[in-house]
Order: sequence, then C-alpha cells, then structure tokens
Amino acid sequence: SRILSLDSNNVEILEDGKTINDVIDGKIKELSAVDNEEPFYVLSLDSMLKRHLRWLTNLPRVKPFYAMKCNNTPTVVRMLMALGTGFDCASKAEIQLALSLGVTPDKIIYAHTTKPMSHIRYACNHRVDVMTFDSEGELLKISLCHPQAKLVLRIAVDDSKSLVRLSSKFGARMSSVGKLLEQAGELGLEVIGVSFHVGSGCTGSLAYKQAIADARYVFDVASLLGFQMRLLDIGGGFSGIGDFQEKFEEFSEVINAALDKYFPPGSGVEVIAEPGRYYVESAFTLAVNVVAKRVVADERNSPDKAMMYYINDGVYGSMSCITFDPAHSKLEPYLHRAVDSSEPTYPSVIWGPTCDSIDKVTENYWMPELHVGEWLLIDNMGAYSVSVSTDFNSFERAPRSHSAWMILHYFDHFPPGHCGSTGKKVEKYSEGKAAWLQTGQDNPSAV
Repeated sequence: SRILSLDSNNVEILEDGKTINDVIDGKIKELSAVDNEEPFYVLSLDSMLKRHLRWLTNLPRVKPFYAMKCNNTPTVVRMLMALGTGFDCASKAEIQLALSLGVTPDKIIYAHTTKPMSHIRYACNHRVDVMTFDSEGELLKISLCHPQAKLVLRIAVDDSKSLVRLSSKFGARMSSVGKLLEQAGELGLEVIGVSFHVGSGCTGSLAYKQAIADARYVFDVASLLGFQMRLLDIGGGFSGIGDFQEKFEEFSEVINAALDKYFPPGSGVEVIAEPGRYYVESAFTLAVNVVAKRVVADERNSPDKAMMYYINDGVYGSMSCITFDPAHSKLEPYLHRAVDSSEPTYPSVIWGPTCDSIDKVTENYWMPELHVGEWLLIDNMGAYSVSVSTDFNSFERAPRSHSAWMILHYFDHFPPGHCGSTGKKVEKYSEGKAAWLQTGQDNPSAV
C-alpha cells in the first residue's frame, strides 16, 4: 500500500471557496517577502485525479502505465502510484527514480527499443523484467544482459495522422516480425506481447483500429511459434486539451471496439497504455515574472506603440515545447492581476531570459501593457516542460517540488466497486496539517 503525504510532498488542501489563483497569490507574496521573483509551478492533483477517473470510465480494460519522460516530478509519480497506475520508463535513471519512490518492479515496463547494455543489466539486477525490442541487435543484447526478460515486440504502425510521428525511428515492420520472433526463440528468450505507438497528437482514430488489428496478426504468428502471448501495449499520445478535448471519448470508442474484436474479454490478454501528457498537461500552471520591458516603434510607422517584454523563463527552460513539441507549440500567457476591459492592448513580443534570440515565447501577441515585476501565468504546462528544461545561461529552473505548492482539491470517492486499478479505497484526511491520499493501511505514513 502507498500513501501520498501532505508534508513530504508540499500538498495543500484547498478549503471551500479557495482557488488556485489564491494559492498563486500567496506564493507570490511569499517570494516578494524574500526578494525572490523566480518562476514557479503550481500542480493541481485534482486535475490528475479527474483525468484518471475519465480514463477509468472510457477505457476500463486498459491499464495506464504513466510515461515518466513526460514529467518526472516526484509528487506526480507518488500520486499516480497511489492511484494504482504502472510506469513506462525509458532509461536507467527513470527506473531508478521510480524504484526510489516506491514503485515495485512489476509495475514498470522498460519501454525503449535501443537500450545501453549497462541499463539492461541494471534492469535485470532490479527485477525489472518487461521490456521492448524491435531489432535483432536488441535481442542479442538482452540475451547477454537479461536472459530472463519478458519481451514485448514493438511494431511500426501508421502514424501519418499524428503531429509527432515515431514509426520512422522505432518499431519493426510487419514484414520482419516473423524473423524477429524466430530469432527470439533461437536465443531462448520469452516474448509475451506486442506494443505500438500511433504518435502524439493523433487526429485519426482509425489509426488505433488498424494498429490493434496488426497486433493481433503478430500475436497469431507468435503463438504459432510457441510463445505464450499475454500483453498488448497500445502506447501513448493521448491528450485532453485544445482540439483534442473531445477526441478522447471518440478515440476510446474506437479502441474499445477494436479490443473487443481482436482481443475480447476472456482472451487472457492484459491491455496497457503509456499515457503521459494526458495526465499532467492541464495539471501544471507556470508563473513567470516580467523582468524587463521595452517600448518599440510599430513597424508600420503608425503612432501606436508595440511592446517587448522579457520574462524569467523561456524556451531553454520550461517552454521548450515551442520548439520541440508540435502537439503543444503555442502558449497563451495571461496576467495574474485582474484586467479591466477598458485597458488598451498592444502587439507584444515576449522573450525568454537568455542571450539567444531563439528564446522567444510569443510574438504579435495582443495584451494590456505590463510593468516590470508583474506576473504572467501560463496554463497547460505539465507535459514535456519540467522534464526537458535546462539551466542555459545559468538561469534557475522553475522549482517544482520544494518551493512550488501542490494542490489537492476536495474530491468525491471513486465510483462504487473500485477506486482506480488497485481496487482499493481512496480516503482524504484533513485535520490540521495532515492530508493523505490513502490506498491501503489505516495509519498514514509518507512514501
């Protein structure tokens, strides 16, 4: 049993009527009192919980294995561990982090098809057995470093309808799966399943239908070769914001229908997925400070002025998604303070703090005039932000654990009968400074 503790995770229970903006107000006042205007994140655990309930409702047969690469904030990992999810790890460091936070080896899939041999040995030594492969070379490495591994063959699928395409880099072609499975058998390795990934920002739900059908074909080939196939991993790329807000339910219907057709209940096949951004993208709000300002002439030589603002986070920090994540390439900062509807707006450029002109957050962005020292907020900053930020120019990364506040709203119990994939009861304690998300024992203790 695992418990999410208030004290060890910087969690605050919001009382009735208190909002995340109130929390941000308090954090800004706290920073001002110590002459600190560094950026910070606020995480809504309530948002993550709602996403989990939405997943359970729409994909009841599919167990989520959270993609650690998306956001490895310890509180995120502990929250999802308490909800009973598994974890998709892609490196030794991610496995180390998961294990250090209390994740058990059987809840980890080592989902990378090109692993360093030392990382495979580490997985072996720590009983992380389930891992993916897509080539003969990977099979040879695994046979040398972890011969008892339980292998999942990743196949390339049609990702032409996705904003982030992965099949050009990962996945075995259907024409090669027979040979790969034969080699696995010759090496004495155990293949237990198939995985695929249709890419992030997928706009065509039929990609899942075809991929699941392809996986069925591989299952049948493997069964003829004597493998006991029992795991299907349908990958990640799920979203729930912007244009994808309503697509999750649509995609779920297609996925469920395909699963019922090709892997019906009672077939003995466990189905998992690797959601990352789905859980955390909307849970994080980033607060940044305006550290400098320039008034510039409008390019059309009109009397209207234009603005340039410089903030203390940018594309080398939390906002690398602008450059590297086509599924989240547009940010919409807004003022933390109240804005009067009569305030004029001006075309504005917002720059990050570094000395590089690539460090541009947004341009031709109309907003009221800002002043140095004011704060901007950016929503939906949980995916591929904190996990890929750098300290280029030695600018401090936005804190995400010790000084950032983590929020847990009041919430109702899970639907009757089960509470997440653990099937255990979720309770809330809110006496004084004690608050836990409990999934097992009666006496709370921190993970």
